[in-house]
Amino acid sequence: MKPGSRLDLVVFDWDGTLMDSVGAIVACTRATLAELALGEPGEAMIRGTVGLGLRETAERLVPGCDEPMFARLLDCYRRHWIETYRDRPPLFPDVQGVLDQLAAAGYLLAVATGKTRRGLDYALDQTGLRGRFHATRTADEAPSKPDPRMLLDILDELGVRPAAAVVIGDSIYDLQMAANAGSSAIAVLSGAHRREDLAAHRPLAVLEDVGRLPAWLKTAGGRTAGGAGAG
Repeated sequence: MKPGSRLDLVVFDWDGTLMDSVGAIVACTRATLAELALGEPGEAMIRGTVGLGLRETAERLVPGCDEPMFARLLDCYRRHWIETYRDRPPLFPDVQGVLDQLAAAGYLLAVATGKTRRGLDYALDQTGLRGRFHATRTADEAPSKPDPRMLLDILDELGVRPAAAVVIGDSIYDLQMAANAGSSAIAVLSGAHRREDLAAHRPLAVLEDVGRLPAWLKTAGGRTAGGAGAG
């Protein structure tokens, strides 16, 4: 994003950005792999897959995972998630207020997530955020991040130019998706990836959490943004 350019659309990742769910995702993944005797990858390795779609995650954690094995893994993961984990993660503090402030300022709001449509719809209902976003896309509706298709579909639906959109995310896959679509990104440190890994992808800013986003945007010029920062 060039200095002084107009910003119209804010696209949020979900897990690790709006919802404090990374710990639950790691625990659910571990339980799944243990039940299927598919190894015991470390927490850092599992955290590194958060943000990808389930197929891409399986390929990283279970090399050579074929379709029958992936079907078993998917069924097992979904069972553990529904029975044990999906109602545990809360929204991060201030998320409701952040969305209120951005909506009042006139921004379009969207979500692009590695969740499935079923998973995102449940989370939207659970948190009361259904209807707060102008568009949403999931990893079963488009290729997984960092492929730009999810973001490009949102841009096309809302009639927004790539340069007028910014992606907010906690993983390098969010930042890569934004770059691949020709949009800017802001990283948050509330999820899966470390500051140095995020900063290497040159986001506009690296913020401690999404609660600091409205202040950063205001400092950057309200509905204009340019230059890098860190918070």
